[in-house]
Amino acid sequence: MDDYELDERKTKILNAIIRTYLETGEPVGSRTISKYTDLNLSSATIRNEMADLEELGYILQPHTSAGRIPSDRGYRFYVDHLMEEKSREVDDMKRFVIEHTEKMDQVLQQVAKLLANNTNYATMVTAPSYHRNKVKFIQLSSVDVEQILAVIVLEGNLVKNKIIPVSEPLDNETMLRLNILLNSSLNGLALQEINLGTIAKLKEQAGIHSDIISNVLDAVAEVMSPDEDIRIYTSGTTNFFKYPELSDSEKASELISAFEEKQQLASLVTENLLEEENTGIQVYIGNESPLQTMRDCSVVTATYELGEGVRGTIGIVGPKRMDYEKVMDNLKVLKKSLDGILDKPGGRT
Repeated sequence: MDDYELDERKTKILNAIIRTYLETGEPVGSRTISKYTDLNLSSATIRNEMADLEELGYILQPHTSAGRIPSDRGYRFYVDHLMEEKSREVDDMKRFVIEHTEKMDQVLQQVAKLLANNTNYATMVTAPSYHRNKVKFIQLSSVDVEQILAVIVLEGNLVKNKIIPVSEPLDNETMLRLNILLNSSLNGLALQEINLGTIAKLKEQAGIHSDIISNVLDAVAEVMSPDEDIRIYTSGTTNFFKYPELSDSEKASELISAFEEKQQLASLVTENLLEEENTGIQVYIGNESPLQTMRDCSVVTATYELGEGVRGTIGIVGPKRMDYEKVMDNLKVLKKSLDGILDKPGGRT
């Protein structure tokens, strides 16, 4: 049989039949379909349309039932249209984000809400912050006899100035030696790569000027750490009540408080963003979660990157029996929509 282009009404009825059958596993009758609120059709009209769909080979009538079930052809039509629809959703989201980059707060709140509606779990999305991961250059210079200026340049050419007190004036030779020492030891390193061994060696080589090295390292840590005031947008906390294992008053109260107060979420987010390799999807099940509050949950997170170093986190929190496939599909769609927006023409603010 040649493909027949179904009109909008037949398509809606076929979708309703398939969705209902997927949910119930029972043959679907016209009366059930008439209850779909967006159809607004009489049972008689639906019966006529169902007869046409059956004649066209999209649905079948089992001998033992008055209802209909999808045929292979019906499933194929549904899946093809579903894939087109999902592709359009990705494109729409991408356009929406690009057009509204300057309104990122509203966009991310909308993303959190959309994700909560799609998954029936609690969700969080953080505003992107600039994670400057590697030291590019450090320059010390004299200000006066009691102070020196440390200029710290990070990848992306972010510059941070820090005044450092000194107990005695430093001559040019000492200043040059400290500059060489700092740059040869720290250039190209990310914050997490500046370990205790590196620090101890630096201080030993600096000798009587080890306190200056300590102050410079403090300034480096300060400028490279993620912003403390991470903005986090949440949605769907009432979804916890849909799952008996999470909905007793004490557990639900703890979980909702964690989402409302956001400090605990911030610690989870910071851990994700500091891990340079965490650009994919991370899954924490039960006790694997960094947060004690969420020991009865599964937490799935993904890091998105609007542009080089401009990163944020998307997270979904639900019961351990969550639909992991659906959650990951949703996160992949959002990552695809958000990743690289600032690197694309028309995406920069």
